[in-house]
Amino acid sequence: MTTHASTRLKRPLLLTAGALAIGLGIYTVTSSSHAAPTAAAVAPPAPKVTVAPVEQQLVTEFEELTGHVDATETVELRARVSGHLEAVEFQAGQLVNKGDVLFRIDPRWYRAQFDLATARAEVAAREAARAEKLLAAAAISSEEVEARRAAAAEARAALETAKLDLEHTEVRAPIAGRVSRAFVTAGNLVSGSPGNATLLTTIVSVGDAYVYADVDEATLLKFNRLAREGRILTRAGRVPVDLQLSDERDFPRHGYLESADNRVNPATGSLALRLVFPNPDGALIPGLFARVRIPVSAPAPALLISERAIGTDQSQKFVLAVDHNNTVAYRTVKLGSVVDGKRVVREGLQPGDTIIVNGLQRVRPGMTVAPEPPAVAQAAATGGDKIAALR
Repeated sequence: MTTHASTRLKRPLLLTAGALAIGLGIYTVTSSSHAAPTAAAVAPPAPKVTVAPVEQQLVTEFEELTGHVDATETVELRARVSGHLEAVEFQAGQLVNKGDVLFRIDPRWYRAQFDLATARAEVAAREAARAEKLLAAAAISSEEVEARRAAAAEARAALETAKLDLEHTEVRAPIAGRVSRAFVTAGNLVSGSPGNATLLTTIVSVGDAYVYADVDEATLLKFNRLAREGRILTRAGRVPVDLQLSDERDFPRHGYLESADNRVNPATGSLALRLVFPNPDGALIPGLFARVRIPVSAPAPALLISERAIGTDQSQKFVLAVDHNNTVAYRTVKLGSVVDGKRVVREGLQPGDTIIVNGLQRVRPGMTVAPEPPAVAQAAATGGDKIAALR
């Protein structure tokens, strides 16, 4: 009896312990389910951005213009006598020297005219000499002597003309340079008539090249004012200018301002400038477009920022600055010209300010960010590239 009673008493206790264990499990699960939203509510980390300080340097501001290249000398070579073209003595694009024969026109007619003029000049010269002797002997009138003298002079002039015509059957290069193709081939009839002479080819000089560019009225007035004040940078008494072709960077070619037109074009409000640039590699081919820049200020301290840091908000430019609490601030800026790939800031920033140069799209004014210097950001990016490559 006692044993059975003990057994009956123990079973409810076991059930109670099991129920307690199940209850604890339910509580644990319930507690975990309630704890999950608390962990999810933790604020995300501040976005990483690349920052850089605002630089201050002694710079000269430039105005960039679009110009075109031209040769210092250009010649349209035309026939000076008429006749059949006998030969072309050059290859297209060849470098020629001054005096080289480029074309030959059939000379037979002009050689015959020269021989005839030579004979007539000799006869006229003898007649004039005989008249001088007869005049000394009073055997001829002075009027007859004057007539023979005039005939001799006319014959000499005709001989010189015939000689020039014969020489012009050999068409020579009037300048040294690079010749174009022959516009007329051998066997064709060419004309040497004034006003209707046949164009045979063209020649452009090599070496230094001209660049023509137009400067607007506002820049012209600013430049002239600084020039009067002696605040324009000069080298050897000349205003230096720089040039880049469409496939070049950082204006690697240096020349000088040679001259300016004497009047502003009222239709465009601009003044034509002529610039001179050395051309040792022959890359400045006449007709090419080029970017040129001219100085429009004296060397002075200026603030410089990267072009990547500049945003556009409707009609104004802005940058995002980061203060000592790593909070983003919106700054409106007034910009100047480009110097060595960076933009001059006239208003809106101070030396030492820190601005975001990469990551503007991820942040807004008032946000807290995790700023990184460019070197750290570059190293992180390089490491990520290496890991991706290994994968």
